[in-house]
Amino acid sequence: MAFTNKDLRKAGLKVTLPRIKILELLENAEHHHMSAEDVYRALAAQGEDVGLATVYRVLTQFEQAGIVERHNFENNLSVFEIVQDEHHDHLVCDVCGKIVEFHNSVIEEEQFKVAQAHNFKLSGHSLILYGVCDSPECLKSNSENK
Repeated sequence: MAFTNKDLRKAGLKVTLPRIKILELLENAEHHHMSAEDVYRALAAQGEDVGLATVYRVLTQFEQAGIVERHNFENNLSVFEIVQDEHHDHLVCDVCGKIVEFHNSVIEEEQFKVAQAHNFKLSGHSLILYGVCDSPECLKSNSENK
C-alpha cells in the first residue's frame, strides 16, 4: 500500500521532510522489516540529516496512525513494516534474523476453526515461525551448535 502526503495529513500528521524520507525508505526497502536503527543508518547513508530520536518519534507516530506495524520478534528488537492490504505471517531465522513473509490460506482457516471451537471471535492474530534459513552460514552455525 503506497501512502501519500494526503494520507499523512488525514492521519493528523504534518508533512515534513523527515516523515516523507522515512515513509519513502520503508516503502522502497528491499527488506520490508526495518528497525529504527536500520532506518537511521539508511537515511545517513543517503546523506539525510535525521537524528535517531526523530526516527523513533516518526515511527511511533506512523504506528499510531496505522501507517506502519511494529513487530517484536524473539530478539526483543522492534522492527517496522508498512501496513499491507493483506494479512501475512512471518518466518524468522534464529541465526541471522532474516524475516520472510508468507500467506497460507489453510493455516488461516485452521486458526479460525480453533477460535470457533473455543468460542472466540477473532479480532486478529500473529503467527511467527522460528527456524534456520537456508544460507550456508546459518546452516553451518546451526549444525555446530547442536
